[in-house]
Amino acid sequence: MTISPQPWWKSANVYQIYPASFKDSNGDGIGDIPGIISELDHIKSLGMDVVWICPMYDSPQYDMGYDISDYEAVYPPYGTVQDMEKLAEECHARGMRLILDLVINHTSHLHEWFKESRSSKTNPKRDWYIWKPPKYDADGNRKPPTNWRGFFGGSVWEWDEETQEYYLHLFCKEQPDLNWENDETRQAIYESAMEFWLKKGVDGFRIDTVNMYSKDTTYPDAPMTDPGSDWQFAGDMICNGPRMHEFLSEMNAVMDKYDAMTVGELPHTPDLSRVLRYVSAREKQLNMVFQFDVVDIGQGKGLKYDTVPKDWRLSELKDAFKRTQEILEGTDAWTTVFIENHDQARSISRFGSDKSPEHIDRSGKMLATLLTTLSGTLYIYQGQEIGMVNVPEDWPMEEYKDVEALSYWNEVRERTNNDPEALKKAKDAMQHLGRDNARIPMQWDSSFNAGFTSSKTPWMRVHDNYPEINVARQAGEKNSVLAFWKKMLRMRKQHADLFIHGHFSTHDDHNEKTFVYTKTAKGGATALVMLNFTEEEVEIEVPEEVQGKMLTLVSSNYDSDKPGVLRTLEGKVYLVG
Repeated sequence: MTISPQPWWKSANVYQIYPASFKDSNGDGIGDIPGIISELDHIKSLGMDVVWICPMYDSPQYDMGYDISDYEAVYPPYGTVQDMEKLAEECHARGMRLILDLVINHTSHLHEWFKESRSSKTNPKRDWYIWKPPKYDADGNRKPPTNWRGFFGGSVWEWDEETQEYYLHLFCKEQPDLNWENDETRQAIYESAMEFWLKKGVDGFRIDTVNMYSKDTTYPDAPMTDPGSDWQFAGDMICNGPRMHEFLSEMNAVMDKYDAMTVGELPHTPDLSRVLRYVSAREKQLNMVFQFDVVDIGQGKGLKYDTVPKDWRLSELKDAFKRTQEILEGTDAWTTVFIENHDQARSISRFGSDKSPEHIDRSGKMLATLLTTLSGTLYIYQGQEIGMVNVPEDWPMEEYKDVEALSYWNEVRERTNNDPEALKKAKDAMQHLGRDNARIPMQWDSSFNAGFTSSKTPWMRVHDNYPEINVARQAGEKNSVLAFWKKMLRMRKQHADLFIHGHFSTHDDHNEKTFVYTKTAKGGATALVMLNFTEEEVEIEVPEEVQGKMLTLVSSNYDSDKPGVLRTLEGKVYLVG
């Protein structure tokens, strides 16, 4: 009996790029595809196997490219379709693959499909989007069809004066939702958004909001969870709808023809059995998904920014990682490992410490130790490899660009009549959790604007710490965060059975200072990982199952070992045996 090899994407390291902020090649202040091509050797040198590009499609940019006006064209400041073809070729020439963002829950309001849809109720594409007549209250006042709150605040329904109906938009009003119930719409999506690029050599997709295509078509009101608002959270009505798995099976049939890799963004799905339906190999829907268990830690329970910085416990973080690892136990499923992306603040600022250069260095290496020793396909985000951190606390609101944060800020201003205390709390939360933290320019060197652009006015301000934290400086330092990431990624591949595929078992679940776990390969090899999430020295015991066995230190973010304790933000890995 021959054993079939593991799919290539299981052992892959994936590097995510945000095009506007990665590298500007022509001095207009905006990153672009030629700039990405110019830095592929840096990505390859890290040990990356896949490059993932956030939306580079033509777009009016109301939501940084997640509002697509033409799936088959490129946003002109980023480049051309020919540039994308060259990017695919250059990735392949270096032994790497290329995946794109697939944004197909909605389009831009300027997409030709929507222009036709809103032109009249009798247009053939009217049913390509979700249109509903208004409701009226007892006094005859017009009301939206439901009380659902949008992800960026306010109602999900926008009134169209011309045709006297509302259209659905879960995100910005400039992002109308496509109607997946329409067969013709789905076929057009597959052809224009997927096959157009697969035929050009793209190797797969990260699929945006992958569980929102099937809504509850009875359109009930959401339960009242925010008495102070007319609009209520409606996760159960917009996620994991009745036809979701049917739609994904249909999509997978298209992907299969190209051996395309798929990773879905799966929000508001805490139930493991539900997650398994999406990623079971037997179900043939998605290769893997991003669960939000880890990155949701510390966010407000109702509204993301209704919180204070570092409002989480280490035991919660352990439980969240445990849930992503448990998917592999006794199943035919696969999982992902990540802690940063374009929608998340920087992990050092959230889960480590950014209060000094030394703390940043220790935190970056400790978190790299955590991520590279967990099972699943590993994703890292641009700048994570050098320890980029959140924007400084003293940056004014004028520096914030993200529609999500600005919508919340304006909502707080209106609801509190510009109350200074409420606005300070909102800004503190945005500085800690906001998406802008991930979207500031990549820090390449200590030259003007961090080597990101020659323009005097980059589209977004460069972090103040770029002279100290940048690729060029760390490339010349053997003990840098960058060098540590490279070492850990090599170790991950060298011991793939242990770190990519091994069984994960925690040993200090209730300890709020340390995170200790073992990884065990099917062949019996074991590794012990010990992490200190505090800034103090902590005494620590070796777990009972490895006591008395030889422990060989193979990684540490300190120059020497100190048995029995974990020093400030220390992370170390032992091979057992």
